[in-house]
Amino acid sequence: MSEHLPQTNYLLPEVLQKLGDLQLVAREVVEGLRAGTHRSPLRGFSTEFAHHRQYAPGDAIRNIDWRVFGRTDRYYTKLYEAETNFDCHILIDASSSMNYASGKVSKLEYAKFLAASLAYLVLKQRDSVGLSIFDSEVRAYLPPRSSMGIILQIDQLLREIKPTPRTNIARQLQDIALMMKRRSIVVLISDLLSDVDEVQAGLDRLRFAGHNVVVLHTLDPYELEFPFQGAWCFEGLEGEEPLTTQAERIREDYLTSFNEYMKTLREGCVATHVDYATINTSLPLDGVLSEFFFKRQAMLDGARS
Repeated sequence: MSEHLPQTNYLLPEVLQKLGDLQLVAREVVEGLRAGTHRSPLRGFSTEFAHHRQYAPGDAIRNIDWRVFGRTDRYYTKLYEAETNFDCHILIDASSSMNYASGKVSKLEYAKFLAASLAYLVLKQRDSVGLSIFDSEVRAYLPPRSSMGIILQIDQLLREIKPTPRTNIARQLQDIALMMKRRSIVVLISDLLSDVDEVQAGLDRLRFAGHNVVVLHTLDPYELEFPFQGAWCFEGLEGEEPLTTQAERIREDYLTSFNEYMKTLREGCVATHVDYATINTSLPLDGVLSEFFFKRQAMLDGARS
């Protein structure tokens, strides 16, 4: 397709939803991210050393291995895992809580935009991408491939998602870890509305298997801010009993509990070397991804210096 979107707020989620074509969305997002850059924003996902190659003009001096120079009197630069071909496996939580939307786009729809864009980006840099969809069980597993044709299969799987009431993150992440045949960059897109210890157990299972884990904690702005006023009936999204109350009565307790949950989750990820980012579904997709990649690259550059 040759259709292009207007350049003003064209990556707002409600605008993206109107397109209805995940491949078009992905292409627009990725080309926007790549414009004006000299390397893929996915480079630097991993900080793990892979191998050396001989220094070439233009390589960063900070990456020269001076110990090797001392032994050989030749310049070699360090290459890290993300600078070699890699597998990226995207995991999408399709439980019912992901269907929540305070505006026009649900967390699940936003997750689809994220997944499609990341998949397209990986394929454009000639790496491999796969997809898993889970709720109370693993609903789909697509092994990583580097052929651009896999984007059609990813598109179809994302369109066919039908949310179910509950999820068991620890068990499903363990099952997916067993399916993956080689070490990968694993990107989990989920609202993580589960017990923190359960979430951490699932992430630990991926880390113990040698994967580089990235968590994109996808949340609706109303979950983050709780701006409700007056009487509301809050329905449980995964089978919980409904609660009817004045929103003002529970706002402070809700925000205290939710922020503590977020803090505990974030600290747990940091402690186990899991890359974590909060994704607000009201924000333009290119801005969200650009900020995430910028922070991740800055962290990697700091680790290398």
